Amino acid sequence: MCTLPEARRLPGDLAMWFFILAELSVFALLILAFAVAQVLKPEVFAVGRAQLDTSTGLAMTLSLLTAGWLAAWAVHQVRQGFSRRGAVLLCGALLVARVYVAIKLGEYAHLAGAGLGLERSTFFTLYWILTGFHFLHVLLGMLILGWVAGRCWQRAYRVPDLTGLESGVLSWHMITLVWAA
Repeated sequence: MCTLPEARRLPGDLAMWFFILAELSVFALLILAFAVAQVLKPEVFAVGRAQLDTSTGLAMTLSLLTAGWLAAWAVHQVRQGFSRRGAVLLCGALLVARVYVAIKLGEYAHLAGAGLGLERSTFFTLYWILTGFHFLHVLLGMLILGWVAGRCWQRAYRVPDLTGLESGVLSWHMITLVWAA
């Protein structure tokens, strides 16, 4: 007798996918504005870029990617029936994400202290808006990861319905994807 393969489903909630699409659209518009302004004012952008400290980019990228890997591994653990392991992994993701937050806050303090605020130039206006919007998403993503970690610890997610957990982790992956752009 022939058996049909199990139907595949989109992880998370459909509403989360619409939210992610909307957020990616907003980020795409901000990145497009940055790119167009750079073409229109290349000298302003060259001066602005020269004033940034690029030595921390790798650490911030690794922080977000590692947090995403830990969050994905947490979903896998919960699917295997190990909710508390998932909670611990999500807490690890939060700890690693704090590296990004600490570095970014340090950068913002340095830029503000050097007088390189929102009104300094077109470059810094767009830089602060784009990175600030992303930073707020990181903070929101951390709140979401903390929430789903607590729910995992309480064993609130039951296989096969992990929609809430998957949606929370998907939101984090969107944040990482935007950073990589």
